[in-house]
Amino acid sequence: MASLAERFSACHVWLLETVSLSVIAAHQEGSNTRRGLTNPVAFLLVRNQVVFAYMGTLSVVATPIGNLGDITLRAIDVLKSCDAIACEDTRVTAKLLARFEIQKPLLVYHARSGRIASTRILQGLSEGKHIALVTDAGTPGISDPGSELVREVRERLGDEVRIDAIPGPSALGAALSIAGVPTHEFVFYGFLPHKKGRQTLLKEISESERTSIFYESPHRIEKALASLAELLSENKKVTVLRELTKMHETVVAGTAEEMAAHFTSHPGEVRGEFVVIVSA
Repeated sequence: MASLAERFSACHVWLLETVSLSVIAAHQEGSNTRRGLTNPVAFLLVRNQVVFAYMGTLSVVATPIGNLGDITLRAIDVLKSCDAIACEDTRVTAKLLARFEIQKPLLVYHARSGRIASTRILQGLSEGKHIALVTDAGTPGISDPGSELVREVRERLGDEVRIDAIPGPSALGAALSIAGVPTHEFVFYGFLPHKKGRQTLLKEISESERTSIFYESPHRIEKALASLAELLSENKKVTVLRELTKMHETVVAGTAEEMAAHFTSHPGEVRGEFVVIVSA
């Protein structure tokens, strides 16, 4: 992709050494502020007129993991001011945007969207666009393909793009905050693999002296707890958090055997998303 200098070379452009503060301030109160961009990467002189070349911005925006009231004011501002939103599932993101009366173009980006999706996003950023990246729930990049997009943006566009963190909800942080387990050291495994390497990781968790956290789906939670029951000693505590921030949020704790028995006897609770914490 063409660099900023290359994109302006055909216009016989000279970089200005300095630009008066009054010119910058006047422009920032115009289209610059409306677009949510505050960092022109260069001030250019084209036929004796000042032209502002904008740095593209990728805002990594955390969204609620269940309760829409958890969205931050800053997240709403960014979603309203950006040029487009890259999202995992357009249907899920459309519901969130409708709740806050936001209308923006949606760009599909997920683990299976392929090269075309990422290329489209990188093209927009290289043109100075402001693109917000969201996931279906929580913080993009945490056990989420958003981390791959951020890596690609850094590698291919480098300093030509600004990457902003818009922090907020995360199932990882929410679970640790209410579990009552040691948090000075912990290991986060994300979603465990379905098959290859799964038992190896569970064995690693069972032998670890640090608090271990992983996500699990309702289709595999009982199998995961049964495996932990076979591997863990009785002095290890297992905390299972389900449907965090939602109406049917539950937190149960005990030995691995007790947790396995709990969900066997409460089949109605084997639904939703789970966070499992193993601690001493």
